[in-house]
Amino acid sequence: MTSLDVVADEKSDRRVNVKGKDTSVSVGYKGKPVVVNVRPYHPGPFLYNYAATQSQIQDPSVTLFFLEKDLHPGAKMTLHFIRTTTGATLLSRQAADSIPFSSAKLPEILSHLSIAPNSMEAKVMEKTLHECEEPAIKGETKYCATSVESMVDFSTSNLGTRDVRALSTAVDREGTPKQVYTISTVQKQPSSKVVVCHGENYAYAVFYCHTMSAEAYKVSMVGKDGTKVEAVAACHTDTTGFNPDHVAFKVLNVKPGTVPVCHFLPQNDIVWSPNK
Repeated sequence: MTSLDVVADEKSDRRVNVKGKDTSVSVGYKGKPVVVNVRPYHPGPFLYNYAATQSQIQDPSVTLFFLEKDLHPGAKMTLHFIRTTTGATLLSRQAADSIPFSSAKLPEILSHLSIAPNSMEAKVMEKTLHECEEPAIKGETKYCATSVESMVDFSTSNLGTRDVRALSTAVDREGTPKQVYTISTVQKQPSSKVVVCHGENYAYAVFYCHTMSAEAYKVSMVGKDGTKVEAVAACHTDTTGFNPDHVAFKVLNVKPGTVPVCHFLPQNDIVWSPNK
C-alpha cells in the first residue's frame, strides 16, 4: 500500500502527493472521539440551495461573505472566525465503509454508534444525511466524504491530477472575538479548478465536498487585538444556480450571476487545488 503524505508547514497549507491507487494518511484531526456538536440545526452558509436564516442575516460576520473587489491589501473587514464543528474523529476508509451512510438506514447507524434515536445528536445527523443526498445545484458536483481517502479520491478525480495541495485557514489563537481585521497580503492560487470541503456535523468527521466555478486565494490578515490569520478564501465566479434568497445575496445586496461572491473558510474546511 502506497502512502499519501500530508505535511503541515508553518502556515496554512499542506502539500499532498499521491503516487498510487491505494492510500493511507494521517492528517491533523486527531483526539478523543466526539459525538457531534449539539446545537440547534440550521443550514450551513455554504449550502447554496438554501435560503438565508434570520440569524445569518442578523450577524453576517459569521458567514464570512464578501465581494471579490474588496479583497486587497489594506482592506478592513469585520469577521468572526469560529470552528463550525467539534473535533470529530477522522475515520479510515475501512472503518467508514463499515458503517452505513444513508438516511434510509439511520436506525441502523444510530444503533451501531450507540446514539439515542430521539436525541439532538440523532436529529443533527439526520439533517446532514439529507443534505448529502440532495441533488447538486446547477454547475456543482458534490460528494460527502467520510474518510480522508474518499475526500482525496473525489478531489483528485475532479481536479484531474494526483498532485494536489490542501489549504486551510489557520488562526494563531483560540476563542477570538468578532473584530476588525486588516488584510496585509493576498495571493491568488494558480489554478481556477478547486474542490472545497466543508466540515459537517456528524458522529464522526464528514466533509461536504463540491467543485464549482471558483478561484482560491491565500489571505494574510491581522485582527484589532493582534490575532494573526492565514485565511483561505474561495470566490464563486458563477452563482446562477444559487438560491436567490441565499445569505450571500442578502448580506452583499447583489443578485445571482452578476458578480463573483466570495467567502473565507472556517478553520475546519479544506480547499484542494493542483500543485501546478
